[in-house]
Amino acid sequence: MTFRNALSLQVLLFLLFLPLSCGARSAPLKLEIKKANQTRVAVSAEKAETGEERARGLMYRRSLDDGKGMLFIFEEDEILSFWMKNTLIPLSIAFIAADGRILEIHDMEPEDLSTIRSGYPCRYALEVPRGWFRRAGIAPGDVVFFNE
Repeated sequence: MTFRNALSLQVLLFLLFLPLSCGARSAPLKLEIKKANQTRVAVSAEKAETGEERARGLMYRRSLDDGKGMLFIFEEDEILSFWMKNTLIPLSIAFIAADGRILEIHDMEPEDLSTIRSGYPCRYALEVPRGWFRRAGIAPGDVVFFNE
């Protein structure tokens, strides 16, 4: 095999396996949030459940539509900490208990390196476009239902 053929083969293999190495996204979760007035709001959320997925989060995205977001899933309840390193869009984050109750909501600025911490142990965090929770009438005490 010539050097040129070997190089071509390496490039071909790289291109074939690139989607696997970039973390091909799974189908989004269909979440419903039940508000205090008993109405429900739908959210389509990408899952971030591995350490690598949670670390990357929504970094480098240029946009995120209302009604879409990312659900960060943790193995056990813990105080959660987030920052906006390399995150280019403004976000809101809801810290969610294991039973689905939204405990608190915070707004976050693009590329802000200060830490946003949950005040209580949580199992989940849901990031959406900044202000979407307010626009949708969602507040602490509302309940997230996970429909996989």
